[in-house]
Amino acid sequence: MANKIETLVEKIVSDIIQGTELELIDVEFVKEQNWYLRVFINKETGLELEDCQFVSEKLEQQLDQLDPIKESYFLEVSSPGLDRPLKRIEDYQRHLGDVVEVHTYAPIDGNKLFIGKLLGFQDDTISIETDKQNLSLPSNQVSQVRLHIDF
Repeated sequence: MANKIETLVEKIVSDIIQGTELELIDVEFVKEQNWYLRVFINKETGLELEDCQFVSEKLEQQLDQLDPIKESYFLEVSSPGLDRPLKRIEDYQRHLGDVVEVHTYAPIDGNKLFIGKLLGFQDDTISIETDKQNLSLPSNQVSQVRLHIDF
């Protein structure tokens, strides 16, 4: 059910932002204590509150007309944040050379977390350069890739 809703919302939001500087980053429909429909957008020149409000209002209108979600939910439209996950090929291309955290499902050489410079994403393999070596990690062994933030 969640995947169908996420796919529908991705299409609606893509139509809403077509011709603008806005970019759709991700959509989540998740149950926490309540249901949340989260839409993450970005703009190269910097996301503003008005951008989120614009997408939220337009999306809400479309969802009210279509009524595809039977559960009550909270709609959130926001920036994905500095430590955003990389999910699409465009995310990987945009962040080549940036430092990322790669989390794996199971340990590889005793580790489940690898931090290094993103070298590429090809043939379902994520390549990073760590302090010790260059690694090629098959994407089916990777649970998540995020931008790394040093504090």
